Amino acid sequence: MLRFRQMKSLQKFTSVHANIGNHFNLERHLVSREIYKERRSAAIAEWQNLAA
Repeated sequence: MLRFRQMKSLQKFTSVHANIGNHFNLERHLVSREIYKERRSAAIAEWQNLAA
């Protein structure tokens, strides 16, 4: 928090970071390795489409 000069900047960053973090949080401990890898690949592919 100390790196942000204004609270508005911090709030903007955290809201964007939370949305992206939730997109990649696949809760590995709840699924098998194969399913995890499939979901991770799909998430990365979607992110690349959004970022392009």
